[in-house]
Amino acid sequence: MFEMIVAFAIGIIILCLIAKIIALPMKLLWKFITNSLIGAVMLWVVNLFGAGVPIDIMRALIAGIFGIPGVLLILIYQHL
Repeated sequence: MFEMIVAFAIGIIILCLIAKIIALPMKLLWKFITNSLIGAVMLWVVNLFGAGVPIDIMRALIAGIFGIPGVLLILIYQHL
């Protein structure tokens, strides 16, 4: 009986560790997705004022990761 309880506890601990290892990349992926969506919205708002910047995944990621400085960098690069 004691061996079965220990084996069950070890199984639960291993399952928790595996879930933790899998959850970390998912959090990182979710952060990149939300940041790129925020970046795309920021670029869309800038385009409302007539900047004429095409929105693609790379520009959205740059704007999402770097925020307002990223949008400014995209605008400067676009108009060079």
